[in-house]
Amino acid sequence: MQEAIRIIGIDPGLRRTGWGVIESLGNSLKFVASGTVTSDGDADLASRLCQLHDGLAEVVHVYRPDEAAVEQTFVNKDAVATLKLGQARGVAMLVPARAGLPVSEYAPNAVKKAVIGVGHGEKQQIHMMLKILMPKATFTGNDAADALAIAICHAHQRGGQKLRQVMAMKA
Repeated sequence: MQEAIRIIGIDPGLRRTGWGVIESLGNSLKFVASGTVTSDGDADLASRLCQLHDGLAEVVHVYRPDEAAVEQTFVNKDAVATLKLGQARGVAMLVPARAGLPVSEYAPNAVKKAVIGVGHGEKQQIHMMLKILMPKATFTGNDAADALAIAICHAHQRGGQKLRQVMAMKA
């Protein structure tokens, strides 16, 4: 008998890092929890990264996911902002890795495609599809919603990987 896999999706950001936890069993998805870890914008960079680390470590400790998925960095024209986002993303990958979880990475377009069917879409479309896919899901803001979408993307990807493995074994 199959067991549900608990997945944490993480949408990294220096000000706000969104997180969402779901359970995946076959094609079924179940909402567990979501939220946002914030850092103090007046604090120095090292302190802010520590705040993100401690907040995510607490989430991982409380919800005990089996696997993690993190959104890849979106590179923009502001090199300083991109570098800071990269540092926050490093924390977002470090926390689950230190907890012994496998960590997968997904491009923003792959996440959108997994949730709304196309690689380009609006935040409202993601919110609407989250409510359809998981009617009991609650999220406060875009960061938590994006994190849930990242977890859903991982659930779809890992399901496809398992199917490919089974088919390869039968061949």
